[in-house]
Amino acid sequence: MTNDITPLTWTIDEAGPTAGVVVARLEQAGSPVVVLDHPLIRRLEMTLNALPGAMTGFVLASASTRVFVAGADLKTIQANPEDPDSDRKLDAYLSHGQRVFGMIADLPCPTVAAINGAALGGGLELAMHCDGLAAAPSASGKPYPVGLPEAGLGICPGWGGTNLWPARIDPLEAIRRTALGKPMVFDEAVKAGMFDAVAASEAELIPAAKAWVVAARATMGRPGGIPPRDGAPSRWIGRPGVKATVLSAMAKLAEEKSDGEAARAVLDGVRAGLDEGWAAALELERTELTRLRNTPAGRAAIQAFFDKAKK
Repeated sequence: MTNDITPLTWTIDEAGPTAGVVVARLEQAGSPVVVLDHPLIRRLEMTLNALPGAMTGFVLASASTRVFVAGADLKTIQANPEDPDSDRKLDAYLSHGQRVFGMIADLPCPTVAAINGAALGGGLELAMHCDGLAAAPSASGKPYPVGLPEAGLGICPGWGGTNLWPARIDPLEAIRRTALGKPMVFDEAVKAGMFDAVAASEAELIPAAKAWVVAARATMGRPGGIPPRDGAPSRWIGRPGVKATVLSAMAKLAEEKSDGEAARAVLDGVRAGLDEGWAAALELERTELTRLRNTPAGRAAIQAFFDKAKK
C-alpha cells in the first residue's frame, strides 16, 4: 500500500441521539464524479479499519454533487490483449472490492448509504452492502439513474449485484432489469420502494440517513429487523422471506427466453446464490465478468462506451 493512499474524510457526532454516528464521504480529488478504482477501494478499506469501536451507526455518503458513485473502473475491467496477466489483475480487483464491501456488511452497527446522485453498477452494489438506502433528489432536480447497467456492456455485475437488487425491489423487475442492463431513474426507484428513507432535498439527506440509523439500532438481531452479522449483506436473496419470492420470479423467468451471454450470466448468478449461498454467487460473478469482458461482444461494447465518452 503506497504512502499517498489516505483514509476518506469522516466525522462522528459527539452528542445527542446521533452520538457515535459516523459519516464517511467517498471522494476523488480533481474529479467531479466518483469511480471505484483501486485507490478509492483502498482508501475505503483504510477508513473502515480506522473506525472507532464506540461507533453507533455508519453513513456512507459521496463528496460529489453529481453522483453517489458512477460505477466500477471500466479501464480496469476492459480486456488488455497485450497483457498476459490481465485476467488475474481483474480477478484481484474484483476480489478486493468484494472483500472491502463485505467489511461494511460486517460492521456491528446499522449502516446506510446516502444516495444523492447516480448510483450505477459497482456504486449501487457498494450501497446495497449497507443495511439501508437513503436517497434524495439531485441538486439539479434532474432524475438520476440507479441500477446495474453491466449487461448493456456485454458483461455482468461483479460485486454481488445479481443477489442484492432483487432483495430491494420486486425480484422479477430487478432480475429483468439487471439482465437487460436497464437502470431505473430516481422517481421509479422511489415508487418501487427501493429506498428505506427519502429526503425532500439533498440538504436533508444526511440528517435523514442518521435518523434511519438511530431507528434501526433497536432492530439489530431481532426478528424482522437487521439480522445478525454472518458474512453476507443483511439484504440479499438468501434471507428468509426473500428467497421464496426470488424463486417464484425465477420460475416465471424460466418461461422466457434469455437473450445474450450477459443475461444468462445474471440468471446464473441468481441461481448460484439461491442454491449455493452468498460466497458462491460472488465467485460466479467474478468468473463470468472476467470471461464476458474477453468475448467479442464484451470487447466491442466496452470500447464503444469509451469511444462515445470521447465525443
